[in-house]
Amino acid sequence: MGITFNASEIFEIAEEIERNGAKFYRRAAANSPDKGTKQMLLNMASMEDGHLKIFEEMKKQLSGKEKEWAIFDPDNQSALYLQAMADARGYEGKINPGKELTGNETAKEIIEIALNSEKESVLFYFGLKDMVPVRAGRDKVEIIIREELNHITTLLKQLKALT
Repeated sequence: MGITFNASEIFEIAEEIERNGAKFYRRAAANSPDKGTKQMLLNMASMEDGHLKIFEEMKKQLSGKEKEWAIFDPDNQSALYLQAMADARGYEGKINPGKELTGNETAKEIIEIALNSEKESVLFYFGLKDMVPVRAGRDKVEIIIREELNHITTLLKQLKALT
């Protein structure tokens, strides 16, 4: 039997991704010696906080049926799988799913890490979009995708300014 998810579970994954992203940007800003880069990273953290709030609101608006488990899961394996997906797929805040920032990265390295993480998030959200019913907020997932794409543009501009 395959693992399937309801909309509430999908939003939980998205929320974890946004938390990871905000933590990453704040940690990176704290380690950035360049004031312009520091401010850009703090702005990115604020945007991730905004995405988290959007997903929390979307989850609150779900009907009771949409919140129910989609499969019989007495061992809570689906919840564990969701956490693994959030950690592996949405690894904003980590160089890769298992390695965090050391504090010794250059501004260029931080931006490259962030850029790769944002790209991974966009791919994840594109897949997520099709799993969210229209009435549960698919249009809001599309908004998040556009905002994440704007993050990529912002990071590319900042990277270009550093080189």
